[in-house]
Amino acid sequence: MREPAVAGQFYPLNQSDLEIAIKRSFLDPIGPGKIPSLSEIRMGRILGGIVPHAGYIYSGPVAAHFYHEMALDGFPETFIIIGPNHTGYGSLVSVSLEDYKTPFGIVKVDKEIANKIHRDIVDIDPLAHKYEHSIEVQLPFLQFFKKEIKIVPIVMMAQDYEFAKLLSEIIKDSIKGKDVVIIASSDFSHYVPKRMAYENDAHAINAILKNDIKGFYNAISTYDLSICGYGPIATMLMTTNSHPKLLKYSTSGDVFPMDEVVGYASFKVER
Repeated sequence: MREPAVAGQFYPLNQSDLEIAIKRSFLDPIGPGKIPSLSEIRMGRILGGIVPHAGYIYSGPVAAHFYHEMALDGFPETFIIIGPNHTGYGSLVSVSLEDYKTPFGIVKVDKEIANKIHRDIVDIDPLAHKYEHSIEVQLPFLQFFKKEIKIVPIVMMAQDYEFAKLLSEIIKDSIKGKDVVIIASSDFSHYVPKRMAYENDAHAINAILKNDIKGFYNAISTYDLSICGYGPIATMLMTTNSHPKLLKYSTSGDVFPMDEVVGYASFKVER
C-alpha cells in the first residue's frame, strides 16, 4: 500500500473537507463553473489529457476543467497517470504495483497493464512513488466521481525525447485492446513573473496544440521553460497521437497576487 504523502498539504486530509475543496475547484471562477455527473455511458472520445498537480487552492480549478470533460465522457477501465519525479528518489522511469491510499479510499493498480509496461527502461520501483505528489493529487478528483477506479502510476525522472518516445511505444504495445485514458501530470512555468509565464508558456502550448513533440522540446530549450512534467506530456502525446485541445490556462498569480507565479494548463486529447 502506498500511503498518502501530501494529504493535508496539497489537499485536505479530512474526507469531507476534501470533497468541499474539489467542489470549490469546479465552481471557482477559474474553474468550469459547474459540477458534472459521471456519464453512465462510456463515450470514449477522450484518449488523454494534461492536468496540473499543485495545491488544490492554486491549480484545482484548472485541473477541474479536464475532470469535467472526463466525467461527461465516462470513465475508462484504467487511467495511466504519468508524472515527473520531483524527489530524486528511485529509478529513471518506474511503475509501481502498490495500490494508492487517499482520504477517499483505496485506488487499485491495474497490475496486468503495469506488469506489461515493466520492461526495457521501466523498472518496478515503489521508492520513486513513495513521496512523489504528481500522481497522488490526481486521484481524489477521479474518486470524487467514482470510488472504484484502476490506475497505472508511472514516474519519470529521465524526461528527454528518447525516453518519452520509448516509453510511449511500450505503453502503446501494453494497452492494445484495452480501454485506457492517459493523464500527463504537469505544471508549466515555475516562479517567473505572471506576464512572462503567459508569454513563454504560450510557445509550449502552441506546439502541444499542433502535436509537435520536437517543437515542444525546442520551446522548452529556447525559452528556458521550467515545465516539470515535459516528459509525461510528450509521452502522452506520442501515445495518443490525436487531437489536443486547450481547456484552460491560468497561473497561481490569478488566484492570489504574487511577484512570481506557477503556470497551469489543462488539455484534453480526443480521437
